[in-house]
Formats: sequence, structure tokens, C-alpha cells
Amino acid sequence: MKIFPTASIKQLDAYTIGHEPISSIDLMERASQALAEAIAERWDADTPFTVFAGPGNNGGDALAVSRLLAEKGFRPEVYLFNTKGSLSPDCKTNRDRLKEVPGVVFHEITSEFVPPMLTAGHVVIDGLFGSGLNKALSGGFAAVVKYINASPATVVAIDIPSGLMGEDNSYNVQSNIIRADLTLSLQLPKLAFFFAENEPFVGEWQLLDIGLDKEGMEKMETDYYLAESEAMSGLLKPRSRFAHKGNFGHALLIAGSQGMAGASVLAAQACLRSGVGLLTLHVPFCNQFIVQTAVPEAMTELDVSDTCFASPTDTDDYQAVGVGPGLGQSAETEKALLELIESCQTPMVVDADALNILGRNRSYIARLPKGSILTPHPKELERLVGKCQNSYERLMKARELAETAGVHIILKGAYSAVIAPSGKCCFNITGNPGMATGGCGDVLTGVLLALLAQGYEAETAARLGAYVHGLAGDVARSKCGVMGMTAGDVVACLPEAWKSL
Repeated sequence: MKIFPTASIKQLDAYTIGHEPISSIDLMERASQALAEAIAERWDADTPFTVFAGPGNNGGDALAVSRLLAEKGFRPEVYLFNTKGSLSPDCKTNRDRLKEVPGVVFHEITSEFVPPMLTAGHVVIDGLFGSGLNKALSGGFAAVVKYINASPATVVAIDIPSGLMGEDNSYNVQSNIIRADLTLSLQLPKLAFFFAENEPFVGEWQLLDIGLDKEGMEKMETDYYLAESEAMSGLLKPRSRFAHKGNFGHALLIAGSQGMAGASVLAAQACLRSGVGLLTLHVPFCNQFIVQTAVPEAMTELDVSDTCFASPTDTDDYQAVGVGPGLGQSAETEKALLELIESCQTPMVVDADALNILGRNRSYIARLPKGSILTPHPKELERLVGKCQNSYERLMKARELAETAGVHIILKGAYSAVIAPSGKCCFNITGNPGMATGGCGDVLTGVLLALLAQGYEAETAARLGAYVHGLAGDVARSKCGVMGMTAGDVVACLPEAWKSL
């Protein structure tokens, strides 16, 4: 699914109006019908609704929804803010239509506003401003937003919470943004929905199909996408009946240090649960017996050091190399990693301490082999690109790094962003808060390593690996709940996740 900037959504509306063809007021009616249906599915007609409508098309949607809810037996109280005496044409039309409907308490605010009583039993419909907003709310509208936010009412935002901008909110005023419990987004999500700091404003979000032109969506270019399960299934390669282990690659995993054998075990188990033909683990002597006991299917290669990774190894006989889980950041490990990067021609998965070492040696990022994947969480990314004030800036810097260094990046989070060197960004939809536990990143490294070793292109491996990793986490949640999950549970659920695809 494509994710368009708000400017492109306006173009898509215009394309639909011109090519269906349909009038703008009828398209608004269609959107409002979808909104009213979604609201009526969640609340009954006895629920007290208070609707706040602005002077633009978002307000027009809110007025139309009020009329349609009234026709379903609801009794909304509606406040239309027309302080400048200038409504959009479609907003004006829906105001006039609403005035003809019995049972609706309607107020058109032209000067003084006396706020209504909002209780915990009320549902507020926020239709003040939509996705076209390009500056922070101020004055009277900011005061209305603060009044709504201070109330105990449940808040439903139409398309996007009023005051929130669709992409970059770096210079926004957070206290002047509606804090919605539910956002009913029209047709497509907004980029801002995928950023952690916007969760208090967006709340739960639900997409409503309003019939925007599919051909228009296909033609319109964007750098942002949302992963879908159907597309993921299509990425899997079929296996020949006559296949043998040599057909599915030999992977090398360089992981673990004294006291950190578990990271190498989790990554290795995940790699073996993701279809790799052969796996060799490069480990210090102190982890040798732990690894061979916990992962008997893997071969081991001993480092010269008893306690850490201190000696780069020949990677020519491997189809993919994974490095980082539990590696440590000793001076000898740092030296060995940089030497490995200098000599390696095999695609690499770089995670954890290997990323932290790269953060101190940023020039080596561009020396990584073609087809390599970096898997930073937000703090690890900032060690590579510098401090970021919010998720939008972090995403932009990650895209810039992917383009300049020619690497693929999985920026881990609730919606992990899979970023290609082209700048294209695909948000992952699987996973849950139960995966916020030590070792889950090591599991992802193992999954990606297996896919690269099997010959999957780096972009495909990154998208498919992130999706299946999250999907295994969702299976584990269904078995263990979010509080009781461990990274080992995610590994154990990988077969079921793969099988479901």
C-alpha cells in the first residue's frame, strides 16, 4: 500500500473527481458515509455526540457525518466555527443540508464560543482541520483544542487529528494538537501515523475506503509504502524437490563474547529456523561449548581470543555474513571488525555492537559490501548519523545514509522502516510491544542472514525478514501474551510464521 504526502492526497482527490467522474460534494458524501458507518459500528444511538467542525472541507466532512448519524437515530450537537465568515463551498453546502435535519442541535460560531459540557460519556468528533494544515494552530482554535483535550470525553478525529501535520511536525506546538482516541483516516494512512511521538495524538487508527481512483494511486509516485501480507507471500522462493543444503547457502555468523553467548545462540537458532543450508558460528573459546550444546545444527569456528572477536576470518566461502550480536566493543574487537569490513566482499548483516563500533568509525559504512543490511534501533542510528530531534528527522537521516553509503537499513521500531539505497521506505506492520525485550534484535539478524545466504536480494531480504520477524512475534504473543514473551519464544514461533506465508 502506498503512503502519499498530504499534497499528493489532494492531487489524488482531484484525479478521482476528474476521472470517475464525480463532483467534489459527492466525493465528500461518500467519505462521510464511510465515516458514519464506522462510528455507528462502535457506538449506539444513545451515546451523546458533540461535533466540532472547522470552516474547510474537514469541517464539511464533520457536518455531513452529523447529518448521516442523525438519519441513523443519533442526536449530535454540532458546533461550526465560521469566525471569518468564509466557508469552503462544500462545507457551506453541508451546513445548509444539516440545518434541514430535525433532531440536530446546531450552533454556528461567528464570534463568542461558549464551550459545551463534555463528560466521560461523550464522544467528540474532531472535524476542525484536516491534512492540509501547514502551520501550528493558534488563537481561538488552539483554545478549542486545549478544551477538548482537557475533557474526559472520547475523541474521534476525522482523517487526521486537528493540528497534526501529515509529515513533519518538528516545529509544531504539541499542546495545540487534538489528542484523539481514534483516528478514522480516509483511504490511506499519513506518514505521521508511523512516528512514536505522534501516538498520543493519533491513538488507534483505522483506514476507511472512500473509493479514490485506483488507477490514480497506481500512477502517482511515492517513496513510502506499507507492507502487506499478500505481497510478502509472493516474495518467497519455491524449493525444488531435488534441492539439497548446498542450494540454500552457507552463512557465517560472528557473534558473542564472554557473558554474551546468548546473543549468538538466538541469532543462530533464528538463522537455522529461516531456511539456511549451512551455518558456521565464529565464536571465542569461552562460548564454544555453550553454542555447540544449544545449537547442534551449526558448525563452529574458534577465534584466536578466549573471550571476544579479535581476529577477522576469511569470508570468501560464505554467501552471507552476520556480525554484531553480543560482540562487545573492546579495542581488539573494533580492530578486527574494521579489518573484516575492508576485506569482505560478501553481503553483511550488521547489528548491535558492530553498529556501535561503526558509529565511531563512520567512514567504514560506505566500505561495507554491496547488498549489506544495517539493523539499528533509534539510538544506534543516531550514533551513525548524529542526534535527531524527532522520528521524522531520524527517518530522513536514515534515508540519506542509505543513499550515500549504498546500504539497506531496517530502522527498528513499532513500524520498522525498511529503507533501500534508492530512498524508498517500506513500513512493516507486524510485531507488538511484547518484542521490546532483550534478544529480539539478535533474532532479526539471524533471519536476515539466512535470507541473504539463500540468495534473496538485499531489499527483498530486508522487507521479508522484518515482516516474518514481527509475524513470529505476533504468534508468540498469542501463545504467551506480551508480558511473558521472550526472544526465545519468537525463535520458536518462526516456523509457524514461515508456514503461514
